[in-house]
Amino acid sequence: MNAPSDISMKTDEVLRIELEVFKREHRDLDEAIRAMQGTGTADQITLQRLKKKKLALKDRIALIEDRLLPDIIA
Repeated sequence: MNAPSDISMKTDEVLRIELEVFKREHRDLDEAIRAMQGTGTADQITLQRLKKKKLALKDRIALIEDRLLPDIIA
């Protein structure tokens, strides 16, 4: 297992900090993608890479949120 990315080994405090960092990075990527598309001269390969990275961050954010806020079946 890759310890730095294994969320089961991290405290909730560390996960909350990582969550905020990942959310900020996700927003920054979203803004960058919109800016590139707005100019009309965006390189499609670069856009694809940014979108792929944004999607990976979204998945990571969801994973951390699931760990911090587990579903409670009542």
